[in-house]
Amino acid sequence: MIRVVDVTIERRADGFVAVKLQAPEWELNLRATAADLVTLEGIREADWASRRSLHVGEAAGVRVHWAADGEIATVMVGHDDETWDFAAMLPVASVEGIAAAARQSQ
Repeated sequence: MIRVVDVTIERRADGFVAVKLQAPEWELNLRATAADLVTLEGIREADWASRRSLHVGEAAGVRVHWAADGEIATVMVGHDDETWDFAAMLPVASVEGIAAAARQSQ
């Protein structure tokens, strides 16, 4: 079972949105434009096995890739969604919350 992940979203002065995903065991900070984050509304169709990951945001100087399997989303940080360096799982509802907040901030 995937625990709830705390999500913090902050609009930055440089036009980007900072997103912090935080669980007791890990934390991931990324940035993206609000418009890019809105595309996370399609997370349920982002099936990694079908190579339909969403490529939204940047962390640690590389792209962030998003995919879902049922109610579980995986966020992968790396040069692509096959050779990523860090991955974390979170509820799809958390990703949909990010997209909704980004839509409101546009």
